[in-house]
Amino acid sequence: MTQMELAKKGEVSPEMRRVAEKEGVSLDLVVDGLKDGRIVIPANKKHKNLDPVGIGEGLRIKVNANIGTSEDMYDPDFELRKLKAALDAGADAVMDLSTGGDIDGVRKMVVENSPVPVGTVPIYQAVIDAVKKRGALWKMTVDDVFETIRKHAEDGVDFMTVHCGVTKRSLERIRNQGRVLNVVSRGGAFLTEWIVITGKENPLYEYYDQLLDLALEYDVTLSLGDGLRPGALVDATDRGQIEELIILGELAERAWERGVQVMIEGPGHIPMNEIATNIQIQKKLTRGAPFYVLGPIVTDIAPGYDHITAAIGGALAAFHGADFICYVTPAEHLRLPDEKDVKEGVIAARIAAHAAEIAKGRKDAWEWDRKMAEARRSLNWEEQIRLSIDPEKAKKYRESSVPMDKETCTMCGEFCAIKKVREYFLRK
Repeated sequence: MTQMELAKKGEVSPEMRRVAEKEGVSLDLVVDGLKDGRIVIPANKKHKNLDPVGIGEGLRIKVNANIGTSEDMYDPDFELRKLKAALDAGADAVMDLSTGGDIDGVRKMVVENSPVPVGTVPIYQAVIDAVKKRGALWKMTVDDVFETIRKHAEDGVDFMTVHCGVTKRSLERIRNQGRVLNVVSRGGAFLTEWIVITGKENPLYEYYDQLLDLALEYDVTLSLGDGLRPGALVDATDRGQIEELIILGELAERAWERGVQVMIEGPGHIPMNEIATNIQIQKKLTRGAPFYVLGPIVTDIAPGYDHITAAIGGALAAFHGADFICYVTPAEHLRLPDEKDVKEGVIAARIAAHAAEIAKGRKDAWEWDRKMAEARRSLNWEEQIRLSIDPEKAKKYRESSVPMDKETCTMCGEFCAIKKVREYFLRK
């Protein structure tokens, strides 16, 4: 049975116990959240080395890191290094978005080496294989799609992005309204081309019950993808985006009736003043399903710094109710990320999540910041570095300037404000 089916029967799994323990919350909170669809525990029965992670209401905000090969860059060792960089930086989940080389081999390698949940986007491989076998994307068959999904599930993938809301009707909404950037999701673009050329409905939508059957068999969490997300601020919160979200809300309810776990994916490029509205609409239309956001990116003009634009949006989104942040790296819009990019992306997203948790009053988040303040008050540099979200970088900066045992730093030196007033306040 799936985690949701067990929760509905009042049964407690080892995964539920582990999530409650890691989160410091009651087991009832986890069970009730799973039962109602407000929490998911992506845990494929085939993923043997998984340390379960909970995502959703009442739990810590989670961060995902995307890795994977491309047609231009295939190196399995490189992917292992990126996986390690993501895990070392504190990612709660990873997605393998490989599109080049031995896609099956890389996916199996990532699952085998990842203790955190692993996600994929099966439509990528279904299209790539169809082009190789039959010579054209539009020659992909329904069986091709579902055979690929089964293969990913069999390999232990815990959650899958499935672009079920890219339908004839939602595409027509976009075409009628008009966009500057029509479809920026790769999966969304693949399905758009297939629908337009064949004249048929999206197989992930038309044969959704078949998708639910597969998800039930392996307990794969469906991440209902935002194939029509805005890729530019000027296109944000338009009819196509909302039409897709309405469809995903309906599909989430159908999944819950079958006992299948579901997340909803959210928009990519959103101006700051529309983020709260987007989260509120999503939570309303999907009855509180966990919301998985890419960023969101809050300005389009910062290539090379999009880990920052996404962290700004991620903090706001998480504060207003997003549950899962997909990182964005400095390489976004420019190239495939390397290990350094992966680390910076994860750290930026974790900062966003932590800032939101402080604003939401989470006690352990506040305690972490309090301890840092106390370490700064006592000019305890070793403790400050230990408490840093990136101790390696903090230590490198400190040691590049002065010895670790020097009381002050090179910013103020002997004019250090903390040092100057410390004796006075100690006397008090």
